[in-house]
Amino acid sequence: MKKKIPIFKTDKEAEKFVGTADLSKYDLSGLVPVKFEFEKKSAQLNMRVPKALLEAVKQRSAVRGIPYTRFIREAVESALSRPEKTS
Repeated sequence: MKKKIPIFKTDKEAEKFVGTADLSKYDLSGLVPVKFEFEKKSAQLNMRVPKALLEAVKQRSAVRGIPYTRFIREAVESALSRPEKTS
C-alpha cells in the first residue's frame, strides 16, 4: 500500500518534501494537473455579454476559486484546443 501525501502549510514545506522524498512510494492517483499562467498578457479584449451570462461565469469561477477573467480565458483556450469540425 502506498503512503498518502502529507498536507503542507507552506510552499516551502511542499518544496522540501518534493525535493527529498521518493515519490514512487506515495499514492499520486488523486493529483490533478494544474496549469500555471506564465505568459505575459499583451492584448486586451472588451466584449458585451448578457448580464445573466456574466453572473453565471462569476458564480462558476467563484466555485473554482479563480478570478472570472481567468475562467473566461481558460474557456477560450479550451475551445481552441479542441479539433476544429469540418463539414
